[in-house]
Amino acid sequence: MAERSDRQVSHRSFVSYIDKSREYYAAHGYEQPYRWAAFDEVPFAPLTRPLAESNVAVVTTSFLHHHDSHFGAPATDKQVYSYPVADVPDRMFTDDLSWDKGETHTNDTESFLPLRTLQRLADDGRIGRVNDRFFGVPTEYSQRKTGLDAEQIGEWCADDGVDVALLVPL
Repeated sequence: MAERSDRQVSHRSFVSYIDKSREYYAAHGYEQPYRWAAFDEVPFAPLTRPLAESNVAVVTTSFLHHHDSHFGAPATDKQVYSYPVADVPDRMFTDDLSWDKGETHTNDTESFLPLRTLQRLADDGRIGRVNDRFFGVPTEYSQRKTGLDAEQIGEWCADDGVDVALLVPL
């Protein structure tokens, strides 16, 4: 691509999530800036069998519960959960999460809960199979709770013999 001589950049052309989060917390009076979780060791490992023989599970951050609250009202009692893939929900509750709802939506559950796509991949032999249940870790913005929820998801994955956990955050 040819360099443009008339182009001058005096600032970043993207929004820094890290900077914006720090500014948000400081503006709300938090004494310590937001800290992102960091781990010296992670439980990721290479596959022990080919993907075409692997049991694949989905972990989503969307919430299973549907309720009749007003748009944007928080869902209550969010807990880590498992749910059978045989009963794929047509809709998930996401209205209490923050994003530009004027420019995008979450009406297409397959975009953040790709169970039908994974089933097609299993039918085509690209993956071994889709796990019998998917897992949900509703967004809570708590490192402590996220750690506890991760332990529960890890236990369920071990119980089900999951080889690959596909993390699909919303």
